[in-house]
Amino acid sequence: QVQLVESGGGLVQAGESLRLSCVTSGRAFSDYHMGWFRQAPGKEREFVSGITKTGDNTDYADSVKGRFTISRDNAKNTAYLQMNSLKPEDTAVYFCAADSSTWVNFRSANAFDHWGQGTQVTVSS
Repeated sequence: QVQLVESGGGLVQAGESLRLSCVTSGRAFSDYHMGWFRQAPGKEREFVSGITKTGDNTDYADSVKGRFTISRDNAKNTAYLQMNSLKPEDTAVYFCAADSSTWVNFRSANAFDHWGQGTQVTVSS
């Protein structure tokens, strides 16, 4: 079992940056593919980005490609989401997720077994 705790959210102006962190505990961090999802009020949870267990492959939603960067530090049991050039439409609660399957469909929230509690990101115009 793994526990996930997100941090780094906050209130910023459009064009600014934030870096989210997801610290895990329990089972070995390197056993898990990691994903970031977000959910805005009244909307469904949506895929943002994913990274494989070793960090050699990443995936991004079209809406964040070129602005967001996912990474992981297996020695620190932490996944990151660097968010640059933030827009008001990026406002949401951001969740990290983990899955230990051999292969995972990053873009499907149902593929992930473990979730953090979320961190609020608010971007003002």
